[in-house]
Order: sequence, then C-alpha cells, then structure tokens
Amino acid sequence: MANFWRDKRVFITGHTGFKGSWLTLWLHLMGARVSGYALPAPTNPSLFHLARLQNCVQTTTGDVRDPKHLADTLAAVQPDVVFHLAGQPQISQAFLNPLDTFATNMMGTAHLLEAVRLTPSVRAVVIATSNKCYENREWLWGYREDDPMGGRDPFSSSKGAAELVTSAYRRSYFSPEKGSQVGVATVRTGNVIGGGDFSPERLVPDFIRALESQEPVIIRQPRAVRPWQFVLEPLSGYLQIGKLLYEHGSAYAEAWNFGPAETDLQTVAQICATFNHSLQKNDVEPIEVRLEPEEEPQEAVLRLDISKARQRLDWIPRMELYTALELTAQWYAGYLNNEDLRTLSENQIAFYQSLT
Repeated sequence: MANFWRDKRVFITGHTGFKGSWLTLWLHLMGARVSGYALPAPTNPSLFHLARLQNCVQTTTGDVRDPKHLADTLAAVQPDVVFHLAGQPQISQAFLNPLDTFATNMMGTAHLLEAVRLTPSVRAVVIATSNKCYENREWLWGYREDDPMGGRDPFSSSKGAAELVTSAYRRSYFSPEKGSQVGVATVRTGNVIGGGDFSPERLVPDFIRALESQEPVIIRQPRAVRPWQFVLEPLSGYLQIGKLLYEHGSAYAEAWNFGPAETDLQTVAQICATFNHSLQKNDVEPIEVRLEPEEEPQEAVLRLDISKARQRLDWIPRMELYTALELTAQWYAGYLNNEDLRTLSENQIAFYQSLT
C-alpha cells in the first residue's frame, strides 16, 4: 500500500484531531504530499503538537462551515484523494449545541462534497461518519451497512444525515451514469482508542487526567457495550478504501463498517479494569456517577457487522483488544515520562504494519 500513496496529493479535513493526526503521520511516512484543513487542535495537549505533525502537513486553518474558504483551499491544493474527518465529535456538546452540530456534521459534509464537485483533480473521497449513524434498536447483533440511518440525539442524527447527504451527492453527481470518475465512500467505525486522545468525556483520556491529578476516574455508563478498537485499525480501512476508490471508482463507492472482532466487544467497566492493569496504576479507582441532564443516556449495546469488509476487501482487525490497550498505555506512559512522542507514534505504526 505504501507504494500507492507515495507522492499522492492527499487532502484531510480535521487533520489536527485525534484520528486526523494519526492519519496525517501515517500518510507522511508513506511518502504522500499531505495538506490539511481544520480548526486549531481541539485539545491542549494534542497529538498534533506533541508529535510535531505541523512538519508533516501543509496546514490551512479553516472551518468546514465556511464553504467558500473550503472550496478555495481544495482548488488550490488540487488533491488526488480527500479524507473528510472534520466534525463535532462530542455527544454531550452536540446535545448542548444542536445547531452547531448539524451545521458542522451535516452541512460541513455537504460543503466538502460541493467543493469536490468543483475540483477536477479529485478521484477519491472518504467520508468518516460514526457507528452511531444507525437507528439503534438495541439489537444483540451488529448493524450492517444497509440498515436504516437514524439517531435519537443531535450527534447521532447529524451523522446519519451526513450519510444521507453523501448518498445524494454520490447518486446525483458522482455516478458513472453522470460521467463522473470520482469514487465517494463513507466509513463507520467503532469506539477508537489509542495514544494521543485528550478529548473530554472519553474513558482513556479521563484515566490519564485522573492519574495526573490523582483523582478518581469518573465512569458514566459502566455496563454499556461498545465496539472498541485501536485507532490504526479503522485508519487502515480508510486507506484501503481510498486506494480502491482511486483505482476502481464506483465499484467501492458505498458505505463500509470497520469494527473489532466479536470477542473484543466489552463493557466500559471491563475496559476500565484492563487499562488500569496495563497502566499498572491500581491506585486510580473508577467511580460511577449519575448522568447530568445534558448527558443523555446512550444505547446499552452497540455492535457493527464487518462481514462486508471481510468478504469484499479481505479486511480484518489485526490487533486483539488487550494488545490495543497495552499500546495505548505505552503511549501515555511515554507522554507522562516526556519521551519523544513522534518516534513512539512512528514505532507503533511500524508495529501495526508488521501484524498479519
């Protein structure tokens, strides 16, 4: 795959975020010419700055809610492949600010696709949404790509709306029947863990903040089951889809789930205990608290069916959850010990690539 990405012009929205930073570094290591469009890094500290990623990417500071600036930037870059990762990622913040959430997650996607429509260099577009885009019915089996979109809260419904916007653009402007050679796909992932995430109200970052402040870890829904996976797992799927869209266009222009193996579906409480063991910090005690009014209870069970990716892409998760937690703990130990986090992150990418 590395040979394909060498010298490709790649445009990433949201490249200063957690997943965007890992994707930027991975593409840089494979020789891609990476340009990014995003607001400043959403947290302080951030992986983007700790790993010195400003040296890996040509950055334009901008908001996907600004269609002209986004379109002008895309036109100036003239990329081959576009990854759209920009969005409002926090469920509680989405609940408090629904209009901003829909403007970013839904209309931001429309602005990006409209900019692509006006940029002739683009051959492939990968739109990242969320596993929460589905109409959740508390099924015990995984959601498949053709299950209905939905969402009972602003975050989930805005991600479902982004999927519908993408589908409309794909069928109206980017189909072979319309004479288009652009392939547009959406990708839906599980609950991603890994080094460099400092977002509020996420389990692993909450653990690290508790460790630094010597306070208990706040656990909001300990019995909730989530599709946990190491950050490089879905990103490997994103990269594979980007390559296939570039080479084959509409043959892969559809929705794709990238989630963990069934054996890695664990509760928040189980993840909490395993990560605590990996950190070897048994003095960090988790406590359960009541949800605040702005913290709507989330679904108790959420699974993704990845059989489509297995069968058609030969994509499978390479890493067991225990290993993912070990690598995550290793990264944060490096952070707490002031190690070179650029080198540590590069080594983790190399390790992941060595897995078969």
